[in-house]
Amino acid sequence: KDVMPEIRALTMQVKVSELAVIRALPYVAAANPDAVRNGAPVDTVLATDFSDGISTWNLDAINVTDFGVGRVAEYDGTGVYVAVLDTGLVDVWRQYFPEERIAEEYAKSFGGGGGEVGFVSEQPNKWEHDQNSHGTHVTSTILGYSLRGTPVNGVAPMATIIPVKVLNQNGSGWSSTVAMGITYVADLKAGPLADFPVVINMSLGGPSLDAVEQAAIDYAIENGVIIVASAGNSGTRGMGYPGAYEPVISVAASGWVKQWQPLPRPNVWWKDLDVADNPINLDEFYIASFSSRALAGQDLDVAAPGSLVVGPYNVNSGQLSYYYLSGTSMASPHVAGIAALIAQKNPSLNGPEIEVILQNSAIQLAAGCRNVPGRTGVLSSVCWGADATGAGLATADAALAITP
Repeated sequence: KDVMPEIRALTMQVKVSELAVIRALPYVAAANPDAVRNGAPVDTVLATDFSDGISTWNLDAINVTDFGVGRVAEYDGTGVYVAVLDTGLVDVWRQYFPEERIAEEYAKSFGGGGGEVGFVSEQPNKWEHDQNSHGTHVTSTILGYSLRGTPVNGVAPMATIIPVKVLNQNGSGWSSTVAMGITYVADLKAGPLADFPVVINMSLGGPSLDAVEQAAIDYAIENGVIIVASAGNSGTRGMGYPGAYEPVISVAASGWVKQWQPLPRPNVWWKDLDVADNPINLDEFYIASFSSRALAGQDLDVAAPGSLVVGPYNVNSGQLSYYYLSGTSMASPHVAGIAALIAQKNPSLNGPEIEVILQNSAIQLAAGCRNVPGRTGVLSSVCWGADATGAGLATADAALAITP
């Protein structure tokens, strides 16, 4: 059906009974079924730089910003490309993001894969006609966004985003399609973007590691691409892939106990309240119950805000709207953004080196329990073990401080 020569892989349609025979062939390294993966333009945003935008709790928590002070991170992602492998961007993306920050010339959409379709096809311009909004929300954490004209800060507001649509309008897709997207970005890094740091964010995953997807990740890392992915939302059932694959920088979801505080304004705590830092108050943080725990053989690296993160999310096509979303999908772009800041400071660093920096600079969060208020004010107990945190809470200032 399809051939990916860079990673010596192909897709084909065969009967289930033939799979064992194919695996036994001397020239076949691995073979598996395609694995499930889940995760028109109008006005242009006038602002081209959201680095002076308002601070939100999640950016305060990773010390990119400080409440009432503004941006405190020395770096902003200038010169770094971040490929967001996701659902693409919604039709009105230009009302959320500066056009200059989206690399339209490299944007791509891949569809198909899986089942009886088999082949992966390119879909011209579909990357900017997403009806799901997941990729738009993920992008907003990295870049920041316009909140009806008010700029909101991002982790790396001057990075350049490459939207690569690999998930369909339902937010799901196939590992072969994801592999095609990874390979595409790796080829960009080997070609026109050879002189720039390139990060991939994948807020997606599934329960099994796909051989073709693994080969694509290895190929991308060999070409200097830094890969970040969500840990998954399966709780104690274990991490999702590709996040659980060791060379990938994987991210669990943390939360803040001051969510839904009754004062001063219960619906805008996300931009009205200060996250304590220097030193951080670890008693105010927890690991979300949905965040996947690392099982034996799985690699969890760090945690970042993933509970009730606000960003653009359209429920009606063409209408601007903003929603609280929870998931490791929301945590991953925080770390992808920090990786972009690290790569801006030292463009010679590769993915494994940045992974070590993130782990060594993370704030350890011991296993424990927290009482977390819900929207109605009712407290719920959230508990986690040592298998839920990785090295701890990722913070930009600490990571940049130890970056050579």
